[in-house]
Amino acid sequence: MTHALVDHLAAALTAMEPAPLLVAYSGGPDSSALLHALASLTDAPPLRALHIDHGLQADSAAWAAHCSRFCTSIDVPFERVRVSVDLTRGEGVESAARRARYGAFATAMRPGERIALAHHRDDQVETVLLKLLRGAGPEGLAGMRSLRPFGTGALWRPLLDLPRAVLLDYAGVNELRTIHDPSNDDPRMARNFLRASIVPTLARHWPQTAASLTHSAGLCADAADFLRTQWLGELDRLRARDGTLDAIGWLELHPALRVPLLDHWLHDAGLTAPTTGQREALERQIREAGVERLPCVAWGGTEVRVWRSRLWAMPRQRPVDASWEASWSGEPLPLPGGGTLRLTTGTLAQPLTVRVRRGGERLKPDGDRHTRDLRDLFQQGAMPPWLRPRCPLIYAGQTLVAIADRWTSEAGETLFAASGGRPSWQSDD
Repeated sequence: MTHALVDHLAAALTAMEPAPLLVAYSGGPDSSALLHALASLTDAPPLRALHIDHGLQADSAAWAAHCSRFCTSIDVPFERVRVSVDLTRGEGVESAARRARYGAFATAMRPGERIALAHHRDDQVETVLLKLLRGAGPEGLAGMRSLRPFGTGALWRPLLDLPRAVLLDYAGVNELRTIHDPSNDDPRMARNFLRASIVPTLARHWPQTAASLTHSAGLCADAADFLRTQWLGELDRLRARDGTLDAIGWLELHPALRVPLLDHWLHDAGLTAPTTGQREALERQIREAGVERLPCVAWGGTEVRVWRSRLWAMPRQRPVDASWEASWSGEPLPLPGGGTLRLTTGTLAQPLTVRVRRGGERLKPDGDRHTRDLRDLFQQGAMPPWLRPRCPLIYAGQTLVAIADRWTSEAGETLFAASGGRPSWQSDD
């Protein structure tokens, strides 16, 4: 007689198109049970295990060694990936670690592979409660999806219908040695607090808590899927080729479309979505300040600006030191505030000096009859205002001869013609 976990996985695999599996394996009881059960199936698809080392625990190297031995014992190929958890984006440790982990998942996946995660029904209950407490809409209250596109394949959570007790029973029956992560006991972590204090209290008063919450999550998933088809169509209509959004068009959408569209647009750019208050501040600035006054709303590592009636999303901009300057002979030159200046080919016969805007600069572009202020050139050339303080200015001695790769004086044309190359400015935006 087989275990309920094995039967569940066998049925789930039978119902899906075949695909090789990459199991996210932490060494804890849940992922150990999932990996071991999949490996026990006689008709299992090709299987690999991936262990993410976040470097947040002193025992992380020992945990990785344990996971490697476990995989060897069940004849499953093992890969360990170390990640750096970026805590500078204004997120908590949990969110930052998750971002790093999922980035590593996407990088490690092979084309067409399906990454399997051991999230179970108890995890789903915690997720739905967390989303509810954070004021989420239908998409958030749908909780975790059992299958969704991810990386070069798909992300699969086959255990969302099973309580954790089934996984723990499987680990016990098979005498699996597993890792205990002490961070899971820290009540300061929101999920841990829910797991240890809130969910048991709810279950004592309402025994059907888990079933009811997961049922509601399914209803929210249906509603979110329908809305998704609507706002994806609006996104296609409002988004330009440069990735910006029509600000007024977005603002005129129904909130049920406006909110998820903005979140998706930001996530697509690798940025974090706003809270309700931050989004409402953006909406208010568009309405009250007008679209020509460069409203900006920032949170964490994200900025959203409004310029020329469009929404522009970007990582939070660093201040630029106006006194910065550097000698340049055509090699790739890192610029303050991000970006690079280089010569397309060749090298300069004599080094030039690169600076950023300090005020009062003027240039007579080659072929133009008038000497122009930088402000006029920037406006005429439709350079976004947040790029202007970071735009490289190229000098021969004390004479401005080029503004990045946008405008060049007659003297600058002569200098670059002799080198055989042209300036090329790549900003980070």
